[in-house]
Amino acid sequence: MEEEDIDLASLDDSELVEQMHDDLYDGLADEIVEGVNILLERGWQPYKVLTEALVEGMRIVGIDFRDGILFVPEVLLAANSMKSGMAVLKPLLAETGAPKAGKMVIGTVKGDIHDIGKNLVIMMMEGAGFEVVDLGINNAVEAYLDALEEHKPDIIGMSALLTTTMPYMKVVIDTMKEKGIRDDYIVMVGGAPLNEEFADSVGADAYGRDAAMTVEIAQKMMSERKVA
Repeated sequence: MEEEDIDLASLDDSELVEQMHDDLYDGLADEIVEGVNILLERGWQPYKVLTEALVEGMRIVGIDFRDGILFVPEVLLAANSMKSGMAVLKPLLAETGAPKAGKMVIGTVKGDIHDIGKNLVIMMMEGAGFEVVDLGINNAVEAYLDALEEHKPDIIGMSALLTTTMPYMKVVIDTMKEKGIRDDYIVMVGGAPLNEEFADSVGADAYGRDAAMTVEIAQKMMSERKVA
């Protein structure tokens, strides 16, 4: 039985927000853009739309991804829908000076050209209100250092999918130590062959098992940092 098209404008605010969570979950970009515009027309602040309709919707997606209910293709669809909504909100958020959850620089390490996991982390981090600078693939230590200087992030993220490229993470962290800047940043590492033990051995602050977990850890570490 086909579902009838829902007239989003006929829903009250709380129903509309709930419907947007469902539409995000289903990866319906046009409906998300329409919902964002309706809420803005009703006088919602851009930051409120972002947090209550989009970020909360992606949080639900993240939980089901972590629990194995959703898989990468569905999460990518949801994240792309989120991006469509963000395209409407971004200029308005900039105008109103809305608070950001934090800033992250992330890239795949030297010798490694895999980026699906990294791209997923970026989408989920942006979905949680973080500003993310994507360095792409095959990054030498200089690329990370230049990005830290230029973008002044809170978090540096390194990704690897090959066991042969994993040790390069230690090269980056050791170089940061030599330059006396290691403690200025939260260092997070991730990728299929990694684990907690490896993250500890290279001197990282945290290991993100998957994109959803990475967001959770980043939020926790940022709030601890603000308290400190």
